[in-house]
This record gives sequence, structure tokens and C-alpha cells, in this order.
Amino acid sequence: MPGLVVFGRRWAIGSDDFVLPGAFELFVRWIGILALYTVHKGQFNCPGGGLLHSYLLVLLILLASIICALSALVYVSMQGTISNPGPRKSLPKLLYTRLLLYLPEFIWAVVGAVWVTDSSVHCEKTVINVIIGTVIASWVIIIFTIIGVVIVFDPLGGKKTFYLTDSVNRNLESSQSGQLLYNVKNTATRVWEKRIRLLCCCIVQDDDHRVAFTSIAELFRAYFSDTDLVPSDIAAGLTLLHQEQDKMESCPKEPEEVLCHSPSSLVTDDLDIELENAAHYMLFAAAAYGWPYYIYTNPFTALCKLNGDCCGTRPTDTDITGSDRRNFHFGSILRITGLQYRDFIHISFHNKIYEIPFFVALDHKKEAIVVAVRGTLSFEDILTDLSADCEDLTLEDVLENGFVHKGITQAANYIYRKLINDGILNQAFSIAPEYKLVIVGHSLGGGTASILAIMLRNSFPTLRCYAFSPPGGLLSKSLADYTKHFIVSVIVGKDLVARLSMPNMEDLKRRIVRIVANCNRPKYQILLRGCWYEVFGGDPDNFPTELDGRNQDALTQPLLAEESLMVHRSPSYNALEDESHLNSPPQYPHLYLPGKIIHIVEESSSRRLCSSDMKYTARWSNETVFSSILISPKMITDHMPDVVLKALNSLSQEHGSCISC
Repeated sequence: MPGLVVFGRRWAIGSDDFVLPGAFELFVRWIGILALYTVHKGQFNCPGGGLLHSYLLVLLILLASIICALSALVYVSMQGTISNPGPRKSLPKLLYTRLLLYLPEFIWAVVGAVWVTDSSVHCEKTVINVIIGTVIASWVIIIFTIIGVVIVFDPLGGKKTFYLTDSVNRNLESSQSGQLLYNVKNTATRVWEKRIRLLCCCIVQDDDHRVAFTSIAELFRAYFSDTDLVPSDIAAGLTLLHQEQDKMESCPKEPEEVLCHSPSSLVTDDLDIELENAAHYMLFAAAAYGWPYYIYTNPFTALCKLNGDCCGTRPTDTDITGSDRRNFHFGSILRITGLQYRDFIHISFHNKIYEIPFFVALDHKKEAIVVAVRGTLSFEDILTDLSADCEDLTLEDVLENGFVHKGITQAANYIYRKLINDGILNQAFSIAPEYKLVIVGHSLGGGTASILAIMLRNSFPTLRCYAFSPPGGLLSKSLADYTKHFIVSVIVGKDLVARLSMPNMEDLKRRIVRIVANCNRPKYQILLRGCWYEVFGGDPDNFPTELDGRNQDALTQPLLAEESLMVHRSPSYNALEDESHLNSPPQYPHLYLPGKIIHIVEESSSRRLCSSDMKYTARWSNETVFSSILISPKMITDHMPDVVLKALNSLSQEHGSCISC
């Protein structure tokens, strides 16, 4: 950090990123040179032995040269800190030297391969095996080096792009500079668009996809355009943030903070009722995932059970659209929910961008018509998630204006049209007119269910919605407050998705920049200590930083080290200069979780992922608790539907046992 500049362009690797791969290559090279030295001391009284002796001698000299170059490269890469690359300024020259040594190594690897395949050579088997091992090791290292170069290649690292900031800063009024900035932005957007197209190459692409690709590319370009961070810098920043966060959590809480979480008896009773309902309806939200979820939660028996169901005929009175080969999806939904064929009104497995699967069923236990919306399970769903622009949602007699997540709103519009225009809800209420309407979903399905509930609220005043782990950047403040009357969101632990919003991502970026810019340890030490901490636990490392001893006023100003990490002063970075906007990036509107929020946390458990001793506690929370992304090994697992269902079942059973006592 900043990105290494060699061959006149920037690369997505820092000058301090050669320590660990260089040390590993040194280890391999030393093993090779010791093996060759042992063989070289032997006799070569075999046909072609003289040629072999010369080959090994040159190979020993070549390996010794490579080891010297690698040792110097690793030593220099260990110097300095992430934000202080000065002690590593000689690294590009050492890197050029190491790359030049690849040419004779490649030639000698070819010669070795030719010699090994020569049938006229009849030397000892040990000698031949050592030569084969050396040749294979050389080819493997060369191939991995080529792969590494491809990975760290930055399409935007050209000299014109890299030095754009200087030309713009010299003359902000220059039309030439403005045109250059415009061209670079367009180039960056095209690069991100090509990357997204490559990732989604296996899906059929139409006009909706192309619009989504461009929108998502603009989002990524804007987010990554103002920092000079390489991937390893982000990894180091995340592990530092995680340890800092754990140190703060271990501090004793203030008495006022403890008292504010002590709910009244009435609120506790309301929470228990909602937890029981949530545990029941989470089955429907999980069932919407179909056979992938069923096999994931029953890996040993699911296929046998589903194969027994696949030969069954579909009921003629159930409206099923979309592909469901061998009846696996429908069979899984039946087994997860415990419903009968006749209880399903409509099932849609149709999946495109902005069009996600859902089903409508009769829940006789709770006397409800349940609309269950599936969460993210395909590339099309990911594109819907990433279409994170804001758009207005205008509702008659409710609100004049409200901002919502664009992609999720379009998915909700699709289901709304199906439910109303195709008469699905009319059909359901004609069968069970006394039942209430309940909309549920997990993740993307939870966000879609929430916006769908807002759209249907006027027509169905008694409607209820349960959103499990919905995306954080979903509704504007006015809409979020409006939904507190009929939507309940359930969040488990440090769920990442529930905290995902553009302001939170901007905040995370600034926190990473600040903590890596002020850490006084080399990057390799941070990463090694971080890996140990994540795998084996222990106490968080107290890394010394330049922040120690600085007063609070000084912390509101950009640090010199931070300035070196910013390519240009974006609106998000300028916010650092204004204390009133320190936690509120201005270019993205704040969007919040829907409805009333139930936050479930682990009361006691091991910090490790494999722990089975878990006890949960739940409390009502508010949207401000989720205004910052928390770094944890469980930030992904806490979002999974089986973990949410397990937590809800645990709390529901605990409440039931308390009542029986």
C-alpha cells in the first residue's frame, strides 16, 4: 500500500505483499538446493553423466541466485508499515531482478524436461527422481507466478489513470482535465461491467440484465474510486477492526446502558408472542428455498426422501409455474412446512432478475394465508440485491414520498402484479375468507416481503409481515417508521446483510483506511496474528498505533498517512473534515430496516465457529443499533436461514418450558 508501481503502471498488490509468498518459495527452493547438492556429490558414471553433472552445476548456481534475490526481496518487503512504503522504495529493482531470473529458469526447466524424457540416459533412479522433482517444482512456480500476475493485474493501472489526480488538481477549471476525468470514469465503469458479465456468463442476458450490469458497475466504480487499497490491505484492516471491536465488547457496560435493555412486563409478553409467531413462520421462509435448503439441513437423508417423492404426480388443483424437475422443490416445501398438497394455492419457481420465486399457502394452524418469498439463491437474485440505487415509492393516503431499494422494489412489484392481477389472493380468500394475510421471507425475500406488505397494506389492513434477516439499506426513515405497525424484522447476532447499506459501507471503508494508516506494525505481522486469532482465539492483540495519545479534535482531521491512501478527495473522504458528518456520508441517503426489530444474540457460547453450546436471548431493538458493520467470523453464518430457525426454535422452546414450569 499504496499499490505497487512497476513497468509504468499500478498493480493490485502492495510492496509489502511479498513476505509470505516469498518465504514459502524460499522454503521450496532450499529443499531443492539441498536435494541437488546431495545428488551432486555422488558419482555420474552413467551414459550422459557428464552432461547431467553440468546441468546440475548450472542449476545449483541458478537456484543460489534465485535464493539470494528472494531473500533480499522478502527482507525489503518486511520493512516499514502499510502506510509507510518509504523503506521499501528499492523493492521494484529487486523485483525486476527476480523476474529476469525467470528466463534462465524457464530455459533450464525445458532442458531438464527434455533430459528426463531422453530414453538413452540410464542413471541411478534417485538422480532421475531428483531431477524430475526439480523440473516439476520449477514449472509449478512459473505457472503460479503467471496466474498471480493475471490476478494482480489492474486494468485501470495505466500511467494516464494513475496520475490523473495530479493533472486535475493542477487546473480544476481545465476542460481537458474534466474530459480526462470523464474518460477515466467511463473506463472504470466498463471494466467493472466486464467483470460482472464474466461472473454472470452462465445466465441468459437480456435488456434488464444489461441495465443492471451498468447500474451495479457504476456503484462499484464510485465505491472503489477514491482509495488506493489493495486486497491484502483490506484483509489487514478487517482483522484489526475485529480485534478492536472485541476489545470494546469486553469492556464493562455502563449501568445506564444495562438499564435501557430491561423491558417492561408488557413489552416482554409482546416479544414472546412475536417470537413464537416468528419461529412458526420462519419454516415457510426457509421452505421457499426448496431442495437446496432441505438437502443442506438433511445431508444424509434428504435425497432418499426426495427420490421417493419425485415419482408422485402433481396435484391438478395447485397452480405451479416455473421449472421443478423431478418435483424436488415442491417435495422439499411439503416436507419442511408439513402442509398437504391441497393447502397450496400458487407456487412459482420462475426466476429472473427482479422476478423471484414465491408460494401462497393456507396455514390452518395460525389461520393465515401465507405468502412466502424466496431469498438469494441464484445469480439473478444477486443482481437484484446489487441494484442498490434508491427510487421513490409513492403510496396514496399513506406517504407522499419514501425512498426504497430499487432492485428489491422491482421484485416486490412483480409479486404484487401476480397476486392482484392474476387473482391469486382472491382465490385464496374465496377458500378461507376468515383467514388473515401474512407475508414472510428471508434475506432478499425478507426485503421483498416488507415492500410487498407496504403495497398491500391499504387493501388488507390486518396484514402482518415477518422479515427474517432483511437487507439493512431498504427503506427511508419515514417508511421504516410507518411499517412498525405491521412488520417485524428478526436479526440474529452480527448478521452482515442486516447492516448492509451504502452509508455503512462507506463508514467501513473509512474505518479500514484509518486503522491501517495508523498501525505501526508491518502487514505480515498483522495478517499472521489475525489468522491465529480467528482460528485459535485468545486475547485481542494490542497493536500500537499513531492514534495513541492524540486528542479527539485531532482525530477529526485527515491524517497524513490517510491522505496517501486516497486517490482523490471524494465526497465520502471530505466528510472526514467535518465533524458533524463524520458518521454520515452525504452522497447516499440513509435507508433502514423495516418494522419493529427483534435482535437475537448469543448469551453464552464459545467464540469459535464450531461451538455447539449456544444459548440465545432476544430483545426489541432499534435501527440505530445496525448503523455500523461488525466484523466477526459469524457475520455470514448468523445470516443463514438454518441458524435463524435454530435461534428462534431455541427461544420458543425456552419460553414454552418456562410456561410449563
